[in-house]
Amino acid sequence: MIHVDETDRTLLHLLEENSQTPVQDIAVMLNIPLPEVEERIRRLEKARIIRKYTTIIDWERGGDGEVAAIIDLKVSPERNFGYDKIAERIARFRQVRSLHLVTGVYDLQLVVTGRSMHEVARFVAEEIAPMEQIRETATHMIMKTFKENGLLFFEKESGERLPFSL
Repeated sequence: MIHVDETDRTLLHLLEENSQTPVQDIAVMLNIPLPEVEERIRRLEKARIIRKYTTIIDWERGGDGEVAAIIDLKVSPERNFGYDKIAERIARFRQVRSLHLVTGVYDLQLVVTGRSMHEVARFVAEEIAPMEQIRETATHMIMKTFKENGLLFFEKESGERLPFSL
């Protein structure tokens, strides 16, 4: 485990906000030399703190036609492994976009995608629900995305005021 200082954390936030920000601009924002920024990024990548650079796509506008769903799972954890083995197995499916261990009524929560609601339902019924450790599933179809990974998917018209109440 490497030490992550306040400058590293600020750098991580800047990259998370926009991973295409030129390194020269980041150096100016952090008020440190360019070679130091480059070295910090290399160190954070090597330590796998920076896991991947990605793009957020508005598929509704892009016309892809995919649907997404949140699937909640009640799971019987395995002795000596807890939730890890079943989570590793579920994570390997291409349909699974994210997978989290959560608190509350359910144990695992995943986001899956498919070409249609029927395809998502079939995936849950044929691949996920039959697993021995799965005790219960709850599927929630995502109707519309308003915010993804911190990015708003709607533009406020200029001059539009947000409602205010006390």
